[in-house]
Amino acid sequence: MKNPLKEKILRGQPVVGAFVGLGHPDVTETLSRAGFDWLLIDGEHGPLGIETMQTMMMAMNGSNCTPIVRPQWNDPVVIKRVLDIGAYGVLIPWVNGKEEAEAAVQACMYPPEGIRGWGPRRAERFDPDYRATANDEVLVSVQIETQKALDNLDQIASVEGVNALFIGPYDLSNNMGLGIPPQWDNPRFLGALESVIQVCEDHGKAPGLYSNMDNIKWSVEKGFIYNTVGEADGFLAYGAEQALKKARGE
Repeated sequence: MKNPLKEKILRGQPVVGAFVGLGHPDVTETLSRAGFDWLLIDGEHGPLGIETMQTMMMAMNGSNCTPIVRPQWNDPVVIKRVLDIGAYGVLIPWVNGKEEAEAAVQACMYPPEGIRGWGPRRAERFDPDYRATANDEVLVSVQIETQKALDNLDQIASVEGVNALFIGPYDLSNNMGLGIPPQWDNPRFLGALESVIQVCEDHGKAPGLYSNMDNIKWSVEKGFIYNTVGEADGFLAYGAEQALKKARGE
C-alpha cells in the first residue's frame, strides 16, 4: 500500500479535497478525475451505508485521487470496516482529548501497534503487501471541533500515529459560543485556528481545515496543509445556479 495523500501532507505540501455526502459512485468517479488530491466520503453527516461507500471508492479506481472516509464515530468496529473496504485513511469526528486520539490510532493499526482485526477483503485484493505496509500508510486524522479539544490540543497532537489535526470550523465556532456560520474575522476564532497550526508545527503533524471556494487561498497562505474547497452537493447547487443565471441573462 502506498498512500500519496499521506506522503504529500507529511512533507508539507498543501492538498485540496472535497467532501462527498451524495451516495452514488458517479459522484466520486467524476470528482476524482477533476484534479482533487483527495475525496472525503462522509459517513458522519451523509446518509451512506458501508456498501455505498465501497462502490463510491471503487469508482475512484484509476484516478490519482485518494479516498478518505469519515466514519460515524470514533468506533473501532466502524473504523475497521471502512479501512477493510479500501479507505486510505480516516477523519475521526469529535476528538476531544488524548485518550480519544489514542483510541483512533489503535483502531487503525494492526497488532502489536493497535487492535485492528485482520480481514481487509478489498484492501488486500488490490495490494498483496497490505499487511506489511498498512500501519505506516493509513492516514489517521482527527477533528478539532470543540473548546475542550482546543484546551487539550497539545495532548492530542502528542499522540504517536495521529498524522493530522483537521478543524471542523462550523462545530468549533458553535462550541466556542460564536455561532454558525463561522466568523472568519473574529479574533477569538482566528486565534483558535492559529493555535492548531502552531501545535501541529510543534509536534510534526499536518494542520487541516474545512475551507471553501472563498477562503481556500487564505487557508493555504495561513499555513493549513490539509484543505477542502467544499462539498459535492454545494458544487452541484452552485453549477445549477450559474447555469440558470446565464440562461436568464442575469
